[in-house]
Amino acid sequence: MSPSLVIFYVPDQEAARRFYGALLEKEPNLLVPGMSEFTLPGGLTLGLMPEAGIRRLLPVLAGLAPAPAGPARAELYLRVEEPAAWLERALGLGARLLDPVRPRDWGERAGYVLDPWGHVLAFAC
Repeated sequence: MSPSLVIFYVPDQEAARRFYGALLEKEPNLLVPGMSEFTLPGGLTLGLMPEAGIRRLLPVLAGLAPAPAGPARAELYLRVEEPAAWLERALGLGARLLDPVRPRDWGERAGYVLDPWGHVLAFAC
């Protein structure tokens, strides 16, 4: 079985590719019109698909209004060795601080940012 894939729908694939490439400090392992993919720490793959692409792929979505702007679209929880460094890098790339790295009730240290497209990123150890 192939590794699992999480896909974020973004309005601008190239802008999202640049953000995540700089955050992860790597080039995507797949870069084609309509999809960029990055292998994340731990082996999961993050895909970045233009919102227009998913509407073409699943025409039933074409008639639906965009998702309402809420507190967040999704969360990507990354376990990394230096969460504070990851959080600072994300902030330097234009993410918005939600909560700094600190001890959490579940026994990890984690900090949270919001990427430019409304996805919550958690950096934890």
